[in-house]
Amino acid sequence: MPDKTALPGRSYLYVPGHRDSRHERALHSGADDVILDLEDAVPAEAKEQARSACARLVATPGGPSRLWARVNSHPEHLAADLAAVVSPSLTGVWVPKAEPALLAEVDERLTALERDAGIPAGTTAVIALVETAVGVLRAEQLCQAPRVMRLGIGEADLAGELRLRPDDSSNQLHGVRLAVVLASAAAGLAPPVGPVEISVHDEDRLRASTTVLLRQGFRARTALHPRQVPVINDVFTPTSREVEEATALLAVLDEAQRRGQATAVDPAGRLVDPAVVRSAWEVLDRAR
Repeated sequence: MPDKTALPGRSYLYVPGHRDSRHERALHSGADDVILDLEDAVPAEAKEQARSACARLVATPGGPSRLWARVNSHPEHLAADLAAVVSPSLTGVWVPKAEPALLAEVDERLTALERDAGIPAGTTAVIALVETAVGVLRAEQLCQAPRVMRLGIGEADLAGELRLRPDDSSNQLHGVRLAVVLASAAAGLAPPVGPVEISVHDEDRLRASTTVLLRQGFRARTALHPRQVPVINDVFTPTSREVEEATALLAVLDEAQRRGQATAVDPAGRLVDPAVVRSAWEVLDRAR
């Protein structure tokens, strides 16, 4: 099965599956992960073209980014999508509108495809994209599904189903975001992947909305354009000052424990205890 403790990516760049001229650029965009999109970015008449283009890419991959594919959840396309992309070079698949029954079907189909291709069973990971009311209410079950190493959230589809009209800050969806973060933490998964920022030319807005996601417990987000990748990576990477502060906190508590004390006070007068140090370790883990 996929390693659910592996260091996860910060940026997941979507690239339309049928636009093979963009695939190479995406793989060298600086994104930690690239998602070949067979779903929303591909018109109905280009689905087969997209599968063929993606199949060629996963057969001869290149570039530093890890490679994923977002498949269609509709039964009319799901089997063909998976058959086109399953390969030793594919990290995994993004499952949109993820619900327990759909994830079980995806696992079954992936197991058969891996067997036929001679790929070790369970190699292909899954990121479950929460986009439905059922997905939100059963987020804990999504986390427990086979192959799922992370949750993502798709707020456009979700807002439509919930009949919400989000403001510019998506305040109406913050409760849903917390539910996804809670389910991920309870299951021991990597923190979830936040939604896209549709204003692809507004760097200030991207930085601000990504910072909000960071504060809300997300540690990655999807991107629509390569120009968004550097900002996303920057926000989700601890600064040198944050690393220095975290290292100093660890040293303060370590010294206190050597003296037989459970807590300490740092030079700034702040209490340092195991809970504070846990956050410091998280900063250092992300800085690796």
